[in-house]
Amino acid sequence: MLDERKLAVLRAIVEDYVATQEPVGSRALVDRHQLGVSPATVRNDMAILEEHGFIAQPHTSAGRIPTDKGYRLFVDRLASVRRLSIPERRAIESFLDGAVDVDDVVQRSVRLLSQLTHQVALVQYPSLTRSTVRHIELVPMDRGRILMVLITSSGRVDQRILELPEEPGEHLLAELRGKVIAAAVGQRLPDASATVADLITTFRPEERPIVTAVVATLTRAFSDERADERVAVGGAANLARFGADFDTSIKPVLEALEEHVVLLKLLGEATSPSMLTVRIGAEVPYEELSATSLVATAYGTDAEPLATLGVVGPTRMDYPGTMAAVRAVARYVGQTLSD
Repeated sequence: MLDERKLAVLRAIVEDYVATQEPVGSRALVDRHQLGVSPATVRNDMAILEEHGFIAQPHTSAGRIPTDKGYRLFVDRLASVRRLSIPERRAIESFLDGAVDVDDVVQRSVRLLSQLTHQVALVQYPSLTRSTVRHIELVPMDRGRILMVLITSSGRVDQRILELPEEPGEHLLAELRGKVIAAAVGQRLPDASATVADLITTFRPEERPIVTAVVATLTRAFSDERADERVAVGGAANLARFGADFDTSIKPVLEALEEHVVLLKLLGEATSPSMLTVRIGAEVPYEELSATSLVATAYGTDAEPLATLGVVGPTRMDYPGTMAAVRAVARYVGQTLSD
C-alpha cells in the first residue's frame, strides 16, 4: 500500500501532466506543490511509484508520466469531482431550457458537453422501450379527421392526423379518449400497445372501425422508432488534444467512433444516474480506443433511467472537471425531459 506522501506525489504528477502534457520531474513537483519534502525524497517516491507501475519514464532523460494504472488510482482514491461554478451551472440550465423537443435536447446536450470538457461527447437518445406513456390526446378536426398527440416520459411528442372511415360522434370520441388514457398512461410503450389493442372489443361493432383506426395509429406511434439505438456525437475535432500522438492515435479512434455498435457498447455500462462510469485505457472494450478514457452516466432517474451520455478523450484528461461536467449535464438533461 502507498502512504499518503506517495499518493500526494502521484496526484501532483497526474495534475501536472494533464495541465502541461509534458513528463514531470521531481524538481518541478517540489516547485509547484506544497509537498514538504526535498527533491531527493520525491525522486525516491517516484522510483517506488514507477516500480509499482503507477508512473513510467517515456525517455531515459525525461520525467515521469502516469500510466493507466496510475490514472485508475487517481480516479478511485485521489480525485474528487469538482463542483461546477454557479455561472457554469446557470449556463447549462439556460442552454438546455431553450430546447423545443427531444431531438433539440440531445443535439444541444452533445454540443454543450463537448464544449465543457473539450472531449468527444456522446449522447444516446432516450430509450423508447423504457419510456412510459405520459399523456394521449384525441382532438376532433373537420371531415372525419382527428389529431392524435402522444407524449412520453422521455419528452417525446408525437402528433399525427388520422383520416377516419367516418366522422366520430362526440360521445364516442370522449369514451375512446378516456379508455385509451386509462389503459395506456403510465405503461411502458411495448406494454401500452397490447393494452390499447384489447380495447377494441369493448366497443359496439358499429364503432369498431373508428376505434381500430385510432388503435392502429397509436400502436405505430408506440413502436415506430428505435430511438434507443441512436447516438449523437459531437466535438470530434477535440481529438487534436492528443498532441504529439495525433497522427498515429486519432485515425483508429475516429474509425471506432463511426461504428454505432461501438458507441452503444461504450455507453452500455452506465445504467444509473447516481453513478459515474470511468473506463481508462485498456479498460475501454476496444483496442482502437486503448489510448482513450470514457466517462459516462445515465440520465433520467434511478427508477426510470432514460438513456446514457458521456465523453471519450485522451487518458490524460482532466478527470475531476470532466466527471463534474458529465454529471451536471446528465442531471439537467433528465430534468429538462421530465419537465
